Amino acid sequence: EQQMLAISRALMNRPKLLLMDEPSLGLSPALVKMIFGIIPTIRDEGVTIVLVEQNANMALKISDFGYIMENGRFVTSGKSKDLQEDEDVKEFYLGIKMEKSVKGEQRYKRKRRWG
Repeated sequence: EQQMLAISRALMNRPKLLLMDEPSLGLSPALVKMIFGIIPTIRDEGVTIVLVEQNANMALKISDFGYIMENGRFVTSGKSKDLQEDEDVKEFYLGIKMEKSVKGEQRYKRKRRWG
């Protein structure tokens, strides 16, 4: 509710640019889905959005262009669709590791990030 209120208050002045820092932080998956469902609507109304988000997968799904940072430095950038299809981005930032099966087919396996 606080995130929705913050977004609503920011939109009251009809901005041309909206900066969003971790809009999913501390929210339940249902609320994250709702917030990320609203962001494209705001964009489609002509508001440019700069979104900082650790949930790279969700951010890339709703964005047109992305920058990926690691330890405070930009490591890559590009169209979101291209970043989602990049093998290194998949493995290192989206947590998907591609491996070949016994039959030689490629398949994706979630990569463990912690512990």
